[in-house]
Amino acid sequence: MDVYEPGSRRRSKARERSMVRESRKQVVSHPALSGLRDRLSAITVPGLNTDTRQQLGKFGRDLLWYVLNVPQIRNGILGLIAFIFGFFVLSHVLPGRIFPGVSAAGIDLGGLPAEEAVSRLITAWQNDTRLTLVDGSNQWEVNPADLGLQIDAQATVESARGVGMAGIPFGYNITPVVTVDTPIARNFLLDLTAQTDVPPFNAGYGLTATGVVGIPGQNGRSLNVAGTIQLMQTNIEAVARTRRLDLVMNPIPPDYDDPEPYLEQAQRLITNPPVLAGYDPFLNQTVRWATSPAEFASWLEVEADGLGLRADAYAPFLEAQTRSLNPDGTEVRYLDPLRSKDVLREAINTGASEVTMRIQYRPQQYTIQAGDAGFRISRRMGIPFFNIQQANPNRNWDQMFPGETINLPPPDITLPLDPVPTKRIVVNLNEQFMVAFENNQVRYAWLISSGLEEYPTSPGTYQILSKEEVARGSSFTLCNEGGGNCGQWEMYWFMGMYEVAGGVMNGFHGAVLLPNGAYLGGGNVGAPYTFGCVMSMNDQAEILFNWAEEGVIVEVISNEYLPKSDLGQLVWTQPLSAFQGQSVAAMGSVPAA
Repeated sequence: MDVYEPGSRRRSKARERSMVRESRKQVVSHPALSGLRDRLSAITVPGLNTDTRQQLGKFGRDLLWYVLNVPQIRNGILGLIAFIFGFFVLSHVLPGRIFPGVSAAGIDLGGLPAEEAVSRLITAWQNDTRLTLVDGSNQWEVNPADLGLQIDAQATVESARGVGMAGIPFGYNITPVVTVDTPIARNFLLDLTAQTDVPPFNAGYGLTATGVVGIPGQNGRSLNVAGTIQLMQTNIEAVARTRRLDLVMNPIPPDYDDPEPYLEQAQRLITNPPVLAGYDPFLNQTVRWATSPAEFASWLEVEADGLGLRADAYAPFLEAQTRSLNPDGTEVRYLDPLRSKDVLREAINTGASEVTMRIQYRPQQYTIQAGDAGFRISRRMGIPFFNIQQANPNRNWDQMFPGETINLPPPDITLPLDPVPTKRIVVNLNEQFMVAFENNQVRYAWLISSGLEEYPTSPGTYQILSKEEVARGSSFTLCNEGGGNCGQWEMYWFMGMYEVAGGVMNGFHGAVLLPNGAYLGGGNVGAPYTFGCVMSMNDQAEILFNWAEEGVIVEVISNEYLPKSDLGQLVWTQPLSAFQGQSVAAMGSVPAA
């Protein structure tokens, strides 16, 4: 059966659909939604043509209309959003996770469970976090733990959980909970003073195109350790947050800030700076170094009673000369900074034209060879055996194997006094004679007697250490069977040159008065005869006693200890007769006194 629908009813439904479409247009064109509409229209997806984009735009407008006008759809969408939000919150709250966007000291903790966040904080704080220490334009980067800053990771994570969703969407950085271990901080800062502290600059001098000018003193600065720790404790949160700590520095005024009182003296020294020389007492070698007036001027500073030496300015020169003494790179020889400074300061005050500094030697190691024994090593190295024993405590000298190493004290241990560069005595043990040189010229030459085979004189490089007109000596051979009643002899014109043991010396002497009253005037010179000393004829020993002051170098050479110096080499290669013709002392036998 056919159903007839009047035309008016069909027109009514068509009009209704048209009105709905019009209302959709009005809704999406509402001023409140115009911005959203524009943004939707502006969305472009690569690969879509114009028709597709128009269809998508129409679908979006229709969807928006349904959301706004159909309660069931709107409520459904809102319910879905609420469900998703609730699920998101519960998924973080129930397992104790930290919400996204939350960090501590720049360490991202978002989405992490508490235990994992604690672990990440500790690891990052120990390995990745750096703290910048600032002193003006100077900066040092350190690990917080080095400065005693310890993070309380558990408390920091609790604080991160407490901020909730504050990090969404722009992020939220909390200040970590940090404590200070004061002893660690103090020790670290004390060590840091070597880098931070700047000594004050006492008044000094410089050389310009117009001449010598005075330079006023300037303040230095020192790290205030206690003040820095207090500042760190007071501002611990800011330090932890910014990772920066400004060091507290104290100014140090110079001791002397006026260069004028000694300007005239400085002008004389800088115009004609002294010649600097290094003397090697083992090689009898003098090395001279030149310095420019401008460089020498930078070394001078004002002190309490005149001009002094600025150590930090002088040090680079000293280091350069030390390197020049060791062209092979071994660094065996060196110039002692303190000793050299004292010598140069004295020269500045006295106006000396030349300054001689002592070249010294560092300790070495010796490799045991087949057949070595302690005393043999001692004689080969020219170092008394008891000094070698002291350098190797608890060493069993009866058990030595080739390839083992022992410590050798520095050769300078035998030269404790400042050497006298102009005088030298060379003793030839092989040929039993000695030659005394002054300014590299022969002064005296004569026969001597050294120690017997069982009491040998030790070869090596020594110096005159003491002088006694009459000295006393003894030996265990003069004791009775019980070890008592040891006799003593008297030695005339004695000059000690090396220690055999602590406090017991061998040296030069002349005649000997034995315990039994017998008198040895030195008539046995020319062959080994003593208990280790070097004996001369009595009147010759007196001459040597009056000529050689303390500090004069004595080079005792033999097959075991070959000559080190040029003069030693000369005595080693020439007979006594070659020197007697040059000597100013009478040669030959002298009757016993």
